[in-house]
Amino acid sequence: MTLGVRACLPRGIPAILPGERLTEPVLTYLRTGVQAGMNLPDAADPTVTAVRVVK
Repeated sequence: MTLGVRACLPRGIPAILPGERLTEPVLTYLRTGVQAGMNLPDAADPTVTAVRVVK
C-alpha cells in the first residue's frame, strides 16, 4: 500500500493514492511516464526502479 499520492507531471489524475495497493500496471504507467520525460515529484526514487516497502 502507498503512503503518498503519486502522479506524473504535468499535473493530472493521481496514479495511486494513500492506502491503495501498488500493482504492476501502475508501476508500468509511472515508469513509462518517467521515460517519456515526465516528472514524478516527491518520489524516494524518481526513476521508479526501486520501491520502498514499509510494513
